[in-house]
Amino acid sequence: MFAVEIVKLGQSLPTTDAAPVIGKQLLRSAMSVAANYRAVGRSRSRAEFISKIGLVVEEADETVFWIEMLADAGITRKNDVEKLLAEANELLAIFAASQRTARSNRK
Repeated sequence: MFAVEIVKLGQSLPTTDAAPVIGKQLLRSAMSVAANYRAVGRSRSRAEFISKIGLVVEEADETVFWIEMLADAGITRKNDVEKLLAEANELLAIFAASQRTARSNRK
């Protein structure tokens, strides 16, 4: 599960000044993806679905950003987060496609 892998990554980060800050932001955004996606499934209307999937897309994009930041800042090696980053981008693409479809079917 993606969220569990994010937790594991957060626990493995060094104790430098920046790592815990970025790690907490990553953890927050990734957990938000999981929680909000769960809420999407409980949407009571198409409008509510579109609104909630929009939150998921935003948080997934932020999660990608924080993973990239860890690697770009040299806190983790790119190779160490490569699979996780690929999964985050895949999830983002899926959620964004779902959002586009829901918006186009609004009529």
